[in-house]
Amino acid sequence: MTSYCDTELFIDGAWGAAAAGATIDVVNPATGARIGGLAKAGIADLDRALAAADRGYRIWRATAAFERARIMRRAAELMRERADVIASILTQEQGKPLAEAKGEAMASGDIIEWFAEEGRRAYGRIVPARTPSVQQLVIKEPVGPVAAFTPWNFPINQAVRKIAAALAAGCSIIVKGPEETPASCAELVRAFADAGVPAGVVNLVFGVPAEISDYLIGHPVIRKISFTGSTTVGKQLAALAGEHMKRVTMELGGHAPVMVFEDADIGAAAKAMAMSKIRNAGQVCISPTRFLVQNDAFDPFVAAFVETIGKVKVGDGMESGTQMGPLANERRIPAIEALIVDAVERGGKLLAGGARIGNRGNFFEPSVLVDVPIEARIMNEEPFGPVAVINRFSTTKEAIAEANRLPYGLAAYAFTESASTMHALGDQVEAGMITINHLGLALPELPFGGVRDSGYGTEGGADALEPYLVAKLVTRSYA
Repeated sequence: MTSYCDTELFIDGAWGAAAAGATIDVVNPATGARIGGLAKAGIADLDRALAAADRGYRIWRATAAFERARIMRRAAELMRERADVIASILTQEQGKPLAEAKGEAMASGDIIEWFAEEGRRAYGRIVPARTPSVQQLVIKEPVGPVAAFTPWNFPINQAVRKIAAALAAGCSIIVKGPEETPASCAELVRAFADAGVPAGVVNLVFGVPAEISDYLIGHPVIRKISFTGSTTVGKQLAALAGEHMKRVTMELGGHAPVMVFEDADIGAAAKAMAMSKIRNAGQVCISPTRFLVQNDAFDPFVAAFVETIGKVKVGDGMESGTQMGPLANERRIPAIEALIVDAVERGGKLLAGGARIGNRGNFFEPSVLVDVPIEARIMNEEPFGPVAVINRFSTTKEAIAEANRLPYGLAAYAFTESASTMHALGDQVEAGMITINHLGLALPELPFGGVRDSGYGTEGGADALEPYLVAKLVTRSYA
């Protein structure tokens, strides 16, 4: 196991303590023990980061796209080379199983490479003029320094999408990393620095989230905001950005429906979705949550789902064979318990789990509720934990209506063999992403984002680079 070290701020190409010397404790969620400290930025540190990002932007935007891509590809190589070490750090501070942590570190390399190549192809265009003596050029330019705010559940995955997109477009960036899981995010930034990204282009700070967001978003140096987190906080930051005319990408909460039709392979669907549900202990924005199963498929689906959940090995992510680690912080336990109690009191049935495991660490049983009324809190609030709710439906129209009932619209899942049903789902389900008969989300080349209260903009695919670019018109006459 790699030893866990204290995490410093990274500003203007150098690691260091906060100016005031303030720190924050980092705790291992599997043991509850303090494992390290974290530098807590104040206004003086943010001012240094802003000045560095301003200087770094002028250097990086003048760097050829080909050279930017070369440096980024080297960062991708470093993340892959260091994946085992980074995975150990990530598991100690976040709790997810070591295999999941290594997968996150490895996947960051693919994301960096994807954006590196997209940056080389951020072409402008020539628009045919109305007169022969005029030339009309549309030039793609970087929007400017970016402020990014990243969550604790995927401290590498969420940060890398923002950093890679910004750098590919020619922007500099200040990342407000996650205070509960800082060291793995710091290792990502270290890979970019070691790859040769100039000083000031990538900066990393930690501290009091509200103080940092208020200061950075309102500052004139920052021209673009990217946030991943809860819908409530996202709306507040979007409103603040609007006051200052800043561009915004928002990847917010979800409450993903899963629609299982009678003609699907019920056993395969149940096993696949049960394992997807316990991924990162359910602390995933696209985690399947509201399971809607057609009447004749309900009993066999529930039986297979509960059987699969019951065999999941819950434990310390560093231990061999662990399939689900602890919740990332202690406050999630009473929150999930309250949702389960409310569901049962309203008539739902608890078929599996429902309780904390032991008194050491933040472990919680994978849980299954069935026949829960839509008035229950868990049918309306994102649980963000290892709890699945399975209800019945009769018709496709009924399933789609329930899938669209909530204001969220991030991810959706479905299983059916009917081409007409697939078409109806793809056409009518209000989500930024829907995957049918397999788990096909979050690849670098695919859009990743939601609609409605789940945010706007995408952090994947070819469209993800556009929010970091300005289309500048240059029209000139040779007459």
